[in-house]
Amino acid sequence: MRKVSMAMRAELVEAVGERYRSADRESKGRVLDEFVAVTGFHRKHAMRLLRAQRSGKVDGARPGRRIYDEAVRTALVVLWESSDRLCGKRLRPLIPILLEAMERHGHLDVAPDIKTKLTTMSAATIDRALREAKAGSRRPRRRGVAGTELRRSVPIRTFDDWDDPAPGYVEADLVSHSGPVAKGSFAWTFTLTDIATGWTECAPLLVREQTVLVAVLAELRALMPFPLLGFDTDNDSVFINETVRDYCAAGGITFTRCRPYRKNDQAWVEQKNGSIVRRLVGYRRFEGLSATAALADLYVAARLFVNFFQPSFKLAEKRRDGARIQKRYHAPATPYQRLLNDPRTSDATRTRLTEIFSGLDPVRLLRDIRAAQQRLVALADAANPSMVCEKSNTPSLEAFLSSLRTVWQSGDARPTASDEPKPKRGRRRPDPLIAVTMQLKRWFEEEPWRTGRELLEKLQAEQPGDYPDGLLRTVQRRLKIWRSEQACALVFARSSAAFRAIEDPIPHTIVDA
Repeated sequence: MRKVSMAMRAELVEAVGERYRSADRESKGRVLDEFVAVTGFHRKHAMRLLRAQRSGKVDGARPGRRIYDEAVRTALVVLWESSDRLCGKRLRPLIPILLEAMERHGHLDVAPDIKTKLTTMSAATIDRALREAKAGSRRPRRRGVAGTELRRSVPIRTFDDWDDPAPGYVEADLVSHSGPVAKGSFAWTFTLTDIATGWTECAPLLVREQTVLVAVLAELRALMPFPLLGFDTDNDSVFINETVRDYCAAGGITFTRCRPYRKNDQAWVEQKNGSIVRRLVGYRRFEGLSATAALADLYVAARLFVNFFQPSFKLAEKRRDGARIQKRYHAPATPYQRLLNDPRTSDATRTRLTEIFSGLDPVRLLRDIRAAQQRLVALADAANPSMVCEKSNTPSLEAFLSSLRTVWQSGDARPTASDEPKPKRGRRRPDPLIAVTMQLKRWFEEEPWRTGRELLEKLQAEQPGDYPDGLLRTVQRRLKIWRSEQACALVFARSSAAFRAIEDPIPHTIVDA
């Protein structure tokens, strides 16, 4: 039974009570049965309520109960403004302090009875007294870009909801190229993956912005061999906004989203983010126009190489047997092959794809991919990216083909697979020996056999209290560097002397005639 609110119960008592009190015994039973069924009250409790004579409710403020008058409220407003508009719970303990300070400096003169009322007010009473003053200062709360109403307008689609869709229903995601620190402006990769065939399109974004995203999506739609029918994204605000929603509605595209914090709902595109984007690009930081243009060159060749020459697995069936999950996959096939074998693909699309495939050279595409990757690495690792040449030295097709026979010997052939060289970490704290470094070095040169502890004790004897024993390890490290420099100088000096002796074995002597 649906619950009845307390206000509705009070109205029912007032409406039924008069009829109950004036009815005979049999009619009272029927009225009571109906009242108990509607309100859910116990029968005895319902009888007591209906028998009682209810006095009329007095509207407005109750007379004789007002404790804090207008003078108290005016003084409270002054204190509230002086506290920079604190809430009642924080203002209550501050009122005695504010009163004493403002009276001491002559800013306020409050009567003793008003002061007593101000100091005894509760936090809830303070908030009620300031309700009118606070109403004029409140601003409407700004809702986020992807507000509740906007999210509700985009339906949710889970991983299990894909029931063998036709080519054209894609999942979309963004991959950041921020490197180890997601700070500042950096490039992004916009990825689209078709559910039926695995066809994947990638494009770079200079900035993460919804109008730029829609413009890039329009370009990718022109490249795809099938019309875009469905667009499934995560709950990122760059996707869930009016711009993308209206674009999909105008193009007749079904716009859906996954559940928040459920990445497996987008398993198709998440898998391509790792096997295609990260495998091609790596994890370096790319920023600026040059890096974005290099990413675009990389994806021009990669889209043809991946979709026409990269077979992939596709899940056919998944069964659970207790804690064990058994998966069965289709035979590996390229997205191009799956698109040709799909009965829903038109003959015109098959003909066009066959013509494109017949003119593709996988070795040339791979060479272009390696050249674009090399340029990306050069831009990411360069101290000044503007000094990197616009076009890298692309080897000839014959030279690249011959290098494929031996490139396996040098490890991973992808330039982006190697980690970015980490700069040597410098000193992060001030040097505690900077004022006496030259003095310590002079002592070392005069007496190279001295240990670090002896040098530190000599320094402490000259400047007591300035250099504690905790600096012993620092002095020892400094001494190790100086000894290494001295040893290198001795070795190279002797080598140079021996080399000069070999070049000129006969010494120049002056012989008296």
